[in-house]
Parts: sequence; structure tokens; C-alpha cells
Amino acid sequence: MSDTFSYQEAFSRNLGWVTPAEQAVLRNKRIAIAGMGGVGGIHLLTLARLGVGAFHIADFDQFDVANFNRQAGAAMSTLGQPKVDVLATMARDINPRLALTRFPNGVHDDNMAVFLDGVDLYVDGLDFFAFAARQATFAACARLRIPAITAAPLGMGTAVLTFLPGRMTFEDYFGWGQRSDTEKALRFLVGLAPAGLHRAYLVDPSSINLAQRRGPSTIMACQLCAGAAATEALKILLGRGPVLAAPHGWQFDAYRNRLVRTWRPGGNRHPLQRLAMLMAQRGLPKGKP
Repeated sequence: MSDTFSYQEAFSRNLGWVTPAEQAVLRNKRIAIAGMGGVGGIHLLTLARLGVGAFHIADFDQFDVANFNRQAGAAMSTLGQPKVDVLATMARDINPRLALTRFPNGVHDDNMAVFLDGVDLYVDGLDFFAFAARQATFAACARLRIPAITAAPLGMGTAVLTFLPGRMTFEDYFGWGQRSDTEKALRFLVGLAPAGLHRAYLVDPSSINLAQRRGPSTIMACQLCAGAAATEALKILLGRGPVLAAPHGWQFDAYRNRLVRTWRPGGNRHPLQRLAMLMAQRGLPKGKP
């Protein structure tokens, strides 16, 4: 079947929004995505349909029934199968000529250099609670001057933060340091979306338990994340259009039909962020961090 595949024909409908020369640029770009679950899998498929030609993808997990509400590769036919393998197959069904390298043990200090080798952009698809892996990956991107995007699925919307070389880093913004995982979770949650658009319609606060690493999710949010991240990726990879870099960010909430741009100089050190973290901590159900 790959003999009948034509890159030019497969992605010809992108033309008009990109030029033929820009499409050729995308074909020669390499993107790393850690995590093939809720957002990571949809990131991969979206960017593959954009015509990006090479990927490094990492995940150590297998599909479970609990993934069905939001994860692109989750189905009865894939239960128990490695996420990285399922998504690699799906991406190659879109473009059989993809240069795709799998990291089936996830991303960690021992393989970080290889995972980011030759990469033009990193797109964050890690589980919300993957603190060690996320902290190490964003730190490596900052050292290697690799642009990095995180698009968080919150409620029925997305919050987007982009970290560009020479600008504010992930650590500078979130201030995780050596804090506990519970503190990192709170700082991540509040730092991702200073506007907090999603909080107004959370009908059951007890569904969030940071200590147990549990929270609600929707497919709508994951799909909006993929569209937002892929658009930022296009602008970065083609050097076209404005990119709001941290401490600037933005949140779009489809449920509330609202878009808010945010600016938090100092990141979580900003007085408004400190107040937001205090309020968020007090608002969590009693007995839960």
C-alpha cells in the first residue's frame, strides 16, 4: 500500500494555508512527543496530518478501559497493547514514510539525549502527574535550546504555554525546584491557566485528588489541545506568525466561549499566582492536599 502513497497528494489540501515550500519544510522537521495518552496521541496524529515528517515518541504504558473517554488509540481492539506501538501504527497509516523512533520505556535521564537528538520542537504529552519526567524534559529543552509547547486539557478547553530558547524557562515559570509532588501538582494546575476559565463549571470538586493523582478529563479538551499545539508548532517550525512565549500564555474554553490571554511576570512568583495557589488549596475537598 505504501507504493500508492504520495506525500504531495496526501497533504495537498494544506496548501493555501501553507505554501508548497513551507509544506516541504514541515516534511523535513522532527518533533519529539513524550506521552501517547490523552493529549500526546492526538498531538502525534494531528502533526502527522500536518505533514511533519519525523517524530520521536515515548510512552511506557498500555491502553486500559479507563482511557476510552479521551485517548485516540484506546479501543477494545487495543486493550493491553503498548500505547507507543498503537500510535506509531496509526501515524504510519497516515504517512507510511514517516521517520518515527519509538521510546517504549518512556523518557528519562538515560535516554533524554537520544530522545531530543536532532529535534526541532518538543510537544508535551505527558500525564499531568509525571512530574520527574516533565521537569527533566523541559530542563533539557532549555539547555539544548529546543522550543517546547505544553497545551493542557482543562475542563472543555485548553491552556497553552510555549517556552522558547533564550526566554523564560519552564522552571522559572512554575518554580518546582525540589518541592513535593503535591506542591508541584498545585503549582502546575494554577500556573497552566491563570485565568481559571474551567473552574466555573466543575460540578464535582471531589473528582480532583492531587494526593491520589486523580482528576476528571474530556475528549473535547484533548482535541482542542492538539489543534492549539499544532498551530503553535506550525508557527515555530516555519518562523511565521506571532508566538506568545512564557510568561505570556492563553486559555480557550469552548464551554464558556471565552479566550483569555494571560501575562504573569515571574510565573508562580507573581503575587496574583501566589493568591491563586492559596485559594486553590483552600478550595480542594477537606482532607485532600
